[in-house]
Amino acid sequence: MRVLILGSGGREHAIGWKVAKSSLLEELFFGPGNAGTSDIGSNVDLNPMDFSAVEDFVRQTHINMIVVGPEAPLAAGIVDHFAKAKGLESVAVIGPGKEGAQLESSKKFAKEFMKRHRVPTAKFKSFGKGQVREATAFLKTMKPPYVVKASGLAAGKGVIVTEDYSEADKAVRDMIRGAAFGDAGKEVVIEEFLKGVEVSMFAVTDGEAWRLLPSAMDYKRIGEGNTGPNTGGMGAISPVPHVTPEFMEKVKNQVVIPTIRGIQRDGIPYRGFLFFGLMKVQGDPYVIEYNCRLGDPETQIILPLLETDLLHLMDGLSNGLLSEIDVAISPKAAATVTLASQGYPGEYAKGKKINLPNPKDRSDHQLLFHAGTKLEGEEVLTAGGRVMASVGLGAELEKAVEQAYKLAEKVEFEGVQFRSDIGSVG
Repeated sequence: MRVLILGSGGREHAIGWKVAKSSLLEELFFGPGNAGTSDIGSNVDLNPMDFSAVEDFVRQTHINMIVVGPEAPLAAGIVDHFAKAKGLESVAVIGPGKEGAQLESSKKFAKEFMKRHRVPTAKFKSFGKGQVREATAFLKTMKPPYVVKASGLAAGKGVIVTEDYSEADKAVRDMIRGAAFGDAGKEVVIEEFLKGVEVSMFAVTDGEAWRLLPSAMDYKRIGEGNTGPNTGGMGAISPVPHVTPEFMEKVKNQVVIPTIRGIQRDGIPYRGFLFFGLMKVQGDPYVIEYNCRLGDPETQIILPLLETDLLHLMDGLSNGLLSEIDVAISPKAAATVTLASQGYPGEYAKGKKINLPNPKDRSDHQLLFHAGTKLEGEEVLTAGGRVMASVGLGAELEKAVEQAYKLAEKVEFEGVQFRSDIGSVG
């Protein structure tokens, strides 16, 4: 198969790394990719949001499968675009159409979906243009901590959680008036705060059959002890120590099955990955959010633990044979540490030279996935806030974390920063 992976981050590098191991693969392309993806496939100067350019490349290169990494093209309807493209009916596009992508692109849509299909979630109300007064009045009825969310896509940063009422009130006003998060925040969701521990779950589904991938736990804030502003993710671990077999049964019966049935009942075509951002509250799962694609940096650890051929799995997803595929998961543990640019998630400089460890100096228990990098001649330079993901594998979580940090210490660039407490679950 000839495969095109759209995106340029660590998630796309990890997907490509796994796909490259498949015996089904003939040729692999990344659009646009990064410095790391160029080692396992061909980088193409493509903007994933330019559907016409992507279509032209697919036609010229005889692509059989498109894997959509980031959420923006899905939310904008890339799957629908290819469904209407004459002569490309046989091209598999991994991801939901625009309607299904609303589970991520509109928190209001997602929350109403959960309420309608009795998927456990926090109590909420949503407000839009001209409803500042109603929104602030509802906020007064809530107890701190206050949770205010931009309904649209905000790159993982459109959530305000604060004990300070005045800060929450300002966030509501700024979002609805368009001063915060632009169009993404003009509709807001105010919801109750759920106290518990977070869990990331991933399923692959064709809207009928579904298969679960390994559980993971993401470390979202920039600072140790989960302090400071939210980021796109500073690290992750898998499996999650507090995910017990009993909890998994609850997740399947109370969250996954009702969600898939809801997709069916609402008549939403869905062929792709589905992320469940969960909160474990007194032993029970509550859905914080859905994502309509694989997460970052969780992908960098769940795919190394997936023993099933990923390309075979996605092929089954696209041709209706998912129900016949068994998913095998390694008993090992994995951890990833995100290496970020100085100043991230605020302003940061780009173009810093990266000194990478010699591949021969890496053990079989270590992987390095590029995220915000680019090639300039022979040099690898920083090109984003989150620059790399250092991954460690081990028989147990402690060993995996140790391997991840050993590798992270060998990556050098000016201003590099990373959390030192990835693996802690307290």
